[in-house]
Amino acid sequence: MEELPPPAFWHSRGYLPHFDGPGQLQALTFRLADSVPSKVLASWRAELGLVTGDNPTLRRRIATYEDSGHGSCLLRFEANAAIVASCLLRADGQRYRLLEWCIMPNHVHALIEPLDGIRLGNIVRTWKTYSAREINRRHQRSGALWEAEYHDRYIRDQTHYEAAKAYIRENPVKAGLCGVAGEWRWSSTFESG
Repeated sequence: MEELPPPAFWHSRGYLPHFDGPGQLQALTFRLADSVPSKVLASWRAELGLVTGDNPTLRRRIATYEDSGHGSCLLRFEANAAIVASCLLRADGQRYRLLEWCIMPNHVHALIEPLDGIRLGNIVRTWKTYSAREINRRHQRSGALWEAEYHDRYIRDQTHYEAAKAYIRENPVKAGLCGVAGEWRWSSTFESG
Protein backbone atom coordinates (compact mmCIF):
# COMPACT_ATOMS: atom_id res chain seq x y z
CA MET A 1 0.00 0.00 0.00
CA GLU A 2 1.23 3.49 -0.86
CA GLU A 3 2.59 5.52 2.03
CA LEU A 4 1.00 8.96 2.26
CA PRO A 5 3.16 12.08 2.75
CA PRO A 6 3.27 13.73 6.19
CA PRO A 7 0.13 15.76 7.05
CA ALA A 8 2.23 18.86 7.77
CA PHE A 9 2.73 19.40 4.04
CA TRP A 10 -0.98 19.26 3.07
CA HIS A 11 -3.10 22.40 2.82
CA SER A 12 -6.35 23.53 1.22
CA ARG A 13 -8.27 26.71 0.54
CA GLY A 14 -11.51 24.76 0.78
CA TYR A 15 -11.57 23.31 -2.73
CA LEU A 16 -8.65 21.14 -3.74
CA PRO A 17 -6.08 19.69 -1.35
CA HIS A 18 -2.46 20.55 -2.19
CA PHE A 19 0.70 18.75 -1.13
CA ASP A 20 3.68 21.07 -0.85
CA GLY A 21 6.55 18.94 0.45
CA PRO A 22 10.15 20.09 0.02
CA GLY A 23 11.81 18.86 -3.18
CA GLN A 24 8.71 16.87 -4.19
CA LEU A 25 8.15 16.40 -7.92
CA GLN A 26 4.75 17.79 -8.88
CA ALA A 27 2.54 17.45 -11.95
CA LEU A 28 0.22 20.41 -12.13
CA THR A 29 -2.44 22.00 -14.28
CA PHE A 30 -3.83 25.50 -14.14
CA ARG A 31 -6.48 26.86 -16.47
CA LEU A 32 -8.09 30.05 -17.71
CA ALA A 33 -10.99 31.19 -15.55
CA ASP A 34 -13.52 30.73 -18.35
CA SER A 35 -12.33 27.33 -19.58
CA VAL A 36 -14.71 25.28 -17.41
CA PRO A 37 -17.75 27.31 -16.28
CA SER A 38 -18.69 27.05 -12.62
CA LYS A 39 -22.21 25.86 -13.61
CA VAL A 40 -20.68 22.91 -15.47
CA LEU A 41 -18.45 22.03 -12.51
CA ALA A 42 -21.36 22.33 -10.08
CA SER A 43 -23.47 20.03 -12.24
CA TRP A 44 -20.70 17.41 -12.41
CA ARG A 45 -20.05 17.63 -8.67
CA ALA A 46 -23.76 17.17 -7.93
CA GLU A 47 -23.97 14.22 -10.31
CA LEU A 48 -20.92 12.61 -8.65
CA GLY A 49 -22.07 13.43 -5.11
CA LEU A 50 -19.09 15.70 -4.40
CA VAL A 51 -19.49 18.65 -2.07
CA THR A 52 -15.88 19.84 -2.37
CA GLY A 53 -12.68 18.46 -3.84
CA ASP A 54 -12.51 16.18 -6.82
CA ASN A 55 -12.08 12.57 -7.85
CA PRO A 56 -10.66 10.74 -10.89
CA THR A 57 -13.97 10.90 -12.79
CA LEU A 58 -14.26 14.65 -12.26
CA ARG A 59 -10.62 15.19 -13.29
CA ARG A 60 -11.20 13.21 -16.51
CA ARG A 61 -14.30 15.26 -17.31
CA ILE A 62 -12.45 18.50 -16.71
CA ALA A 63 -9.52 17.39 -18.90
CA THR A 64 -11.84 16.36 -21.74
CA TYR A 65 -13.77 19.61 -21.48
CA GLU A 66 -10.57 21.69 -21.47
CA ASP A 67 -9.19 19.81 -24.48
CA SER A 68 -12.42 20.52 -26.38
CA GLY A 69 -11.42 24.20 -26.45
CA HIS A 70 -14.09 25.87 -24.35
CA GLY A 71 -13.86 29.48 -23.18
CA SER A 72 -11.90 32.33 -24.69
CA CYS A 73 -8.83 30.15 -25.32
CA LEU A 74 -6.61 33.22 -25.03
CA LEU A 75 -3.51 31.01 -24.99
CA ARG A 76 -4.13 30.08 -28.64
CA PHE A 77 -2.64 33.46 -29.53
CA GLU A 78 1.10 33.13 -30.05
CA ALA A 79 1.97 36.27 -28.08
CA ASN A 80 -0.03 35.06 -25.05
CA ALA A 81 1.46 31.57 -25.18
CA ALA A 82 4.91 33.20 -25.39
CA ILE A 83 4.18 35.21 -22.22
CA VAL A 84 3.24 32.04 -20.33
CA ALA A 85 6.24 30.14 -21.70
CA SER A 86 8.50 32.96 -20.57
CA CYS A 87 6.98 32.76 -17.07
CA LEU A 88 7.54 29.01 -16.89
CA LEU A 89 11.13 29.18 -18.15
CA ARG A 90 12.27 32.32 -16.29
CA ALA A 91 13.14 30.72 -12.92
CA ASP A 92 13.94 27.21 -14.19
CA GLY A 93 17.06 26.07 -12.36
CA GLN A 94 16.75 28.81 -9.72
CA ARG A 95 13.39 28.31 -7.96
CA TYR A 96 12.46 24.96 -9.51
CA ARG A 97 13.47 22.42 -12.12
CA LEU A 98 11.00 22.49 -15.02
CA LEU A 99 10.97 18.88 -16.24
CA GLU A 100 8.12 18.99 -18.75
CA TRP A 101 5.57 21.62 -19.81
CA CYS A 102 2.83 22.30 -22.33
CA ILE A 103 0.66 25.35 -22.99
CA MET A 104 -2.75 24.45 -24.38
CA PRO A 105 -5.28 27.02 -25.70
CA ASN A 106 -7.04 27.29 -22.31
CA HIS A 107 -4.80 25.55 -19.76
CA VAL A 108 -1.19 24.79 -18.86
CA HIS A 109 0.54 21.60 -17.70
CA ALA A 110 3.89 21.49 -15.93
CA LEU A 111 6.01 18.87 -14.20
CA ILE A 112 8.36 20.56 -11.74
CA GLU A 113 10.58 20.03 -8.75
CA PRO A 114 10.55 23.05 -6.41
CA LEU A 115 14.06 23.91 -5.14
CA ASP A 116 15.41 25.20 -1.83
CA GLY A 117 12.16 25.03 0.11
CA ILE A 118 10.25 27.25 -2.31
CA ARG A 119 6.53 26.59 -1.97
CA LEU A 120 4.63 25.26 -4.95
CA GLY A 121 1.83 27.77 -4.35
CA ASN A 122 4.30 30.65 -4.57
CA ILE A 123 5.68 29.35 -7.87
CA VAL A 124 2.22 29.01 -9.42
CA ARG A 125 1.13 32.40 -8.04
CA THR A 126 4.16 34.06 -9.66
CA TRP A 127 3.39 32.45 -13.03
CA LYS A 128 -0.27 33.41 -12.88
CA THR A 129 0.21 36.96 -11.57
CA TYR A 130 2.78 38.03 -14.16
CA SER A 131 1.09 36.32 -17.12
CA ALA A 132 -2.36 37.67 -16.16
CA ARG A 133 -1.05 41.22 -15.96
CA GLU A 134 0.66 40.98 -19.36
CA ILE A 135 -2.15 39.14 -21.18
CA ASN A 136 -4.84 41.42 -19.73
CA ARG A 137 -2.81 44.43 -20.86
CA ARG A 138 -2.48 43.00 -24.38
CA HIS A 139 -6.23 42.46 -24.64
CA GLN A 140 -7.20 45.65 -22.81
CA ARG A 141 -9.18 43.65 -20.30
CA SER A 142 -9.29 43.40 -16.52
CA GLY A 143 -10.42 40.82 -14.02
CA ALA A 144 -9.43 37.26 -13.35
CA LEU A 145 -7.59 35.55 -16.17
CA TRP A 146 -6.82 32.29 -14.34
CA GLU A 147 -9.03 30.00 -12.29
CA ALA A 148 -8.13 30.62 -8.63
CA GLU A 149 -7.26 26.99 -7.95
CA TYR A 150 -4.78 24.72 -9.68
CA HIS A 151 -4.59 20.94 -9.69
CA ASP A 152 -1.36 19.40 -8.43
CA ARG A 153 -0.37 15.79 -7.99
CA TYR A 154 2.82 14.79 -6.21
CA ILE A 155 4.80 12.18 -8.12
CA ARG A 156 4.75 8.92 -6.17
CA ASP A 157 7.26 6.79 -8.10
CA GLN A 158 9.05 6.31 -11.44
CA THR A 159 5.97 4.82 -13.11
CA HIS A 160 3.89 7.82 -12.09
CA TYR A 161 6.67 10.16 -13.28
CA GLU A 162 6.75 8.54 -16.73
CA ALA A 163 2.94 8.62 -16.98
CA ALA A 164 2.84 12.34 -16.05
CA LYS A 165 5.52 13.16 -18.63
CA ALA A 166 3.69 11.20 -21.32
CA TYR A 167 0.38 12.88 -20.50
CA ILE A 168 1.89 16.36 -20.78
CA ARG A 169 3.75 15.54 -24.00
CA GLU A 170 0.76 13.92 -25.67
CA ASN A 171 -1.95 16.37 -24.58
CA PRO A 172 -1.73 18.50 -27.78
CA VAL A 173 -1.93 15.35 -29.92
CA LYS A 174 -4.90 13.99 -27.92
CA ALA A 175 -6.67 17.37 -28.30
CA GLY A 176 -6.11 17.29 -32.09
CA LEU A 177 -3.80 20.31 -32.14
CA CYS A 178 -0.93 18.50 -33.88
CA GLY A 179 -0.01 15.10 -35.30
CA VAL A 180 2.97 14.34 -33.06
CA ALA A 181 4.10 15.94 -29.81
CA GLY A 182 7.27 17.48 -31.27
CA GLU A 183 5.16 19.65 -33.59
CA TRP A 184 3.45 21.58 -30.78
CA ARG A 185 5.30 24.90 -30.51
CA TRP A 186 4.25 25.61 -26.92
CA SER A 187 5.79 22.63 -25.18
CA SER A 188 9.05 21.25 -23.89
CA THR A 189 8.96 18.64 -26.68
CA PHE A 190 8.92 21.14 -29.57
CA GLU A 191 11.48 20.30 -32.22
CA SER A 192 12.38 23.46 -34.09
CA GLY A 193 13.51 23.43 -37.69
